[in-house]
Amino acid sequence: MAPAVLSVLDMMRAQRADGPATVLAIGTATPAKCVYQADYPEYYFRVTNSGHLPDLKEKFKKICERSTIKKRHMHMTEELFQQNPQMCAFDGPSLDARQAILAGEVPRLGAAAALKAIKEWGQPLSKITHLVFCTRQAVDMPGADYQLLKMLGLDPSVRRVMLYQHGCFAGGTVLRVAKDLAENNLGARVLVVCSEITAVTFRGPSATGSHLDNLVAQALFGDGAAAVVVGADPEEPMERSLFQLVSASQTILPESDGLIGATLREAGLSVHINKDVPTIISKNIENALVKAFAPLGIDDWNSIFWVAHPGGPAILDMVEAKVSLNKERMGATRHVLSEYGNMSSASVLFILDEMRKRSAEDGHGTTGEGMDWGVLFGFGPGLTLETIVLHSAPIVASA
Repeated sequence: MAPAVLSVLDMMRAQRADGPATVLAIGTATPAKCVYQADYPEYYFRVTNSGHLPDLKEKFKKICERSTIKKRHMHMTEELFQQNPQMCAFDGPSLDARQAILAGEVPRLGAAAALKAIKEWGQPLSKITHLVFCTRQAVDMPGADYQLLKMLGLDPSVRRVMLYQHGCFAGGTVLRVAKDLAENNLGARVLVVCSEITAVTFRGPSATGSHLDNLVAQALFGDGAAAVVVGADPEEPMERSLFQLVSASQTILPESDGLIGATLREAGLSVHINKDVPTIISKNIENALVKAFAPLGIDDWNSIFWVAHPGGPAILDMVEAKVSLNKERMGATRHVLSEYGNMSSASVLFILDEMRKRSAEDGHGTTGEGMDWGVLFGFGPGLTLETIVLHSAPIVASA
């Protein structure tokens, strides 16, 4: 008797998972060097040889004070700046020097975070089926995804997705991509890595006192890498769910053209940030919440946990005011901003890690600080908004 022949539809269904994608493990890593924000203006104007601009230095001090950042981690040291003086100029031709540093350090920092996530996950490397790597830097080919695969010793048949130059919203993008991969490939285990190093954006102040958005960027950005393992239908008890990825969407906010952007030129990656960014984000945040949570019948924004990209304190302040959030809802987000600065795509994954740690320490019943439902927002160039609806898992006591 001839075997039954499957239809295309049957084959598609057989390839899909049954349940939703879920975060199974999280790992983070930072460079060893720690810079305290209170000391940073002196350091910054010294290494950039800008002591002859005292008025600009005072402005920078105020920007640093308003940032609410206590400290950041950075790969670049004063010795490296001395070896690469063009990186300290406002517009010095330095892309070759920056790329030479980033090509190795971006995947290396990403590998440190990935190893922590894989260790927590507790499963063999051979079970990793997909790799999603995200960074603003090091655009060589083969890219950081290829280098990371080699560093970790992953199977060469692992299917790779490399995301370059997406910016700060990409912490949501990688989860959206991982969700699609995990739910549409039965048994898939997706290693997601975001690795960001400010060597591409560091530059001295403009001698004319213009380009204050550059000083804002110098006061905000820090280095860090974060990794998560994502898969559907966890094999309990070997695997455990932390956060289910229930839905994912992306949109460009109206009236936002040109408010955040970056240009890669011989002088590195120049970041442009308009003062109206917090206003536009806050103006559109409730509409995004309504669209995401209407199918669940949720309209109390204090009843969900929040993971919002820490683009800066003004954004968080205005979002809180717009939707009448209690201060504790943004507690994990503000903590990550304070301790690490804005790490672009890696930031929201650091916040997820902080949230589940707080939940365990405080005795909350779920990884969402006692709340079942949550939202993850990524904000970035465009202005682009990524929205992920999360469902937290019960906290399982360590063995």
